[in-house]
Amino acid sequence: MRIAIGSDHAGFELKTHLVTVLGELGHHALDIGTHGTEPVDYPDYAEAVAMAIRDGRADRGVLICGSGVGASVAANKLPGIRAGLCHDTYSAHQGVEHDDMNILVLGARVIGPELARELARAFLDAKFTGEQRHRRRLEKIRALEARYGPQATGVKE
Repeated sequence: MRIAIGSDHAGFELKTHLVTVLGELGHHALDIGTHGTEPVDYPDYAEAVAMAIRDGRADRGVLICGSGVGASVAANKLPGIRAGLCHDTYSAHQGVEHDDMNILVLGARVIGPELARELARAFLDAKFTGEQRHRRRLEKIRALEARYGPQATGVKE
C-alpha cells in the first residue's frame, strides 16, 4: 500500500521512525515532510498528506504533530478526508472498519515509537467493512461536506 506520511517539526522524529516501520510492514512510504526540526506549521503538512490521497498518489496517510489535535482538525477540512486521532489500537482499526478512515493522526508528544508502530499496523491491516449502516453514515458525511463546503463556512473568527 502507498502511504503518504507527513509531520510538523514536533512530529519529525516519530515520522522518521515510522517511515522505516512502514517499509518493514511492506508498504511504500511517500515522505511529504517536514525534513527537520525547524518550526513549521502543521496545516501545511495536513494539506499535503490529504492531497496525496485525494490525487491518488497514496492510498492512505499518516499525519503527526505534537498532540495530533491540530493536524486532525486541519486534515478534516478537505472533502473526502476522514482523519482520526488515535492513541489506542482499537480506534486505529475500528476507524477504518466502520468510518473508512483514510488518515491516521498521531501525537508525537503523547505516544512513543513502539505504540506508534502498533497503531500504524492496526490502521494499515484494517479494511472498511462496507456494511450498509456504515455506508449510510458515510453518505451523510459526504452530504455534510457538500452542504457546508468552503463557500458556506460562515465561521466567525
